[in-house]
Amino acid sequence: MRPPLGAYVVDTRTGKVGVVTGHEGPYVRLKPYGGGKEWDCAPDALRVATMAERLSAATAYANARSRGEVP
Repeated sequence: MRPPLGAYVVDTRTGKVGVVTGHEGPYVRLKPYGGGKEWDCAPDALRVATMAERLSAATAYANARSRGEVP
């Protein structure tokens, strides 16, 4: 799977939802929903995020932001 830039995917190794920011060699570059430290993932360890997973990531980010944990 080589998802397009901006796609929401799940890293099946960690269960984290990420946004595709690029393709580096054989890896897909991801960043967490709402920003943060990017990471690389092998394309075979990705799947498209469901709407429920996207909503859950957005809610977690909004809650962390309301607690002042993210800028």
